[in-house]
Amino acid sequence: MVSVSGRSMTPTLRDGDACVVLWGVLPRVGDVVVARLPGRGLGVKRAAFVEPDGSWWLRSDNVTAGTDSATFGSVPSEDMLGRVVARYWPRPAWIRRAS
Repeated sequence: MVSVSGRSMTPTLRDGDACVVLWGVLPRVGDVVVARLPGRGLGVKRAAFVEPDGSWWLRSDNVTAGTDSATFGSVPSEDMLGRVVARYWPRPAWIRRAS
């Protein structure tokens, strides 16, 4: 489980949302993930695409309110920690993969 901090993932997730994470699951493009962000600690972002070297480019759903790979660069695959599958509080919902 993880708690969202900040507005970078709105409207999908909001500040204070509590989420269920499948830890150790490799993401697919479009998934919401928990990752170690370079120089920033853990973060919740959208997996946008995989670089040729296997690292991941991550995006904020709300590009005006957060930092993402445009700021901190790609994230090594070993720092992709899990896939967010559901929000259980305060508004329970499944988290869908973006197309």
